Amino acid sequence: MTTAEIIEYVSGLGGVLTLSPVEGSEWPEISWGDTFFYYAPDGVVPTTGQPFATIVTKDYPDDRTSRLDRPDTFRVNIAAGRDAFTEWTGRGPAAVDASVIDTVIAHPVYGAAGWLAVVNPGERTDATVRALLRTAYDRARTRLERRNR
Repeated sequence: MTTAEIIEYVSGLGGVLTLSPVEGSEWPEISWGDTFFYYAPDGVVPTTGQPFATIVTKDYPDDRTSRLDRPDTFRVNIAAGRDAFTEWTGRGPAAVDASVIDTVIAHPVYGAAGWLAVVNPGERTDATVRALLRTAYDRARTRLERRNR
């Protein structure tokens, strides 16, 4: 599974704003090269809340355990929620090797908030990643629809 395949899948869900900051853009330098997915059918980046999924291509200052500094390494992060988190990990947040490839893990920083992650999703996790992305998308859509009532 490539970053392009993930972007194509998530962007095709409908109402998704895909933000991919590039060098020199208005977005902070740390975000350049990464991708952020928002449920935003109006096409405007929400001023409240977080994306429902991201693709990160490098280590962040407070998040180096996935070792994204390795060549051709990225991590997809998914706000799957506590129920899906427990279903896929079989437990609450716990310390794991966050650099393992093609394995669903608790997000190394946001696991306690129900975020899951996969470094370089591949054949083993392709279907799971798609299902989790759909779950996160559905949760984000439901949240916005509830707020707009």
